[in-house]
Amino acid sequence: MERLTQQEEDAMQAVWKAGEGSVKSFMSEMAPPLPPYTTLASTIKNLEKKGFVTSRLVGNVNLYAPVITEEAYKQRFMGNVVKDYFENSYKELVSFFVQKNKISAEDLKEIIGLIENKK
Repeated sequence: MERLTQQEEDAMQAVWKAGEGSVKSFMSEMAPPLPPYTTLASTIKNLEKKGFVTSRLVGNVNLYAPVITEEAYKQRFMGNVVKDYFENSYKELVSFFVQKNKISAEDLKEIIGLIENKK
């Protein structure tokens, strides 16, 4: 699975929110500034070529649906980020955010609680 561009990720977010829909319905799921209709339509077609969405013709409208779940994409994407930038260590990832003051001690306690409750 290849990584999506920001434009493609934005479109996929709309597809995941809508479930199945037309380009017009995906536009209503997106935050401003909205891309032009034709740009979004081209992006959705590219996502179909890449295997991220599937389409079916209903009347004269193409309806698109996600092939991959948002969770599966996140898992794959984050796994690649950790592997490529953090020596395949989630500990290094957390350490990075601590050093950049992007995560607080309270957040870490909450994460530890989630880990402990999972056992």
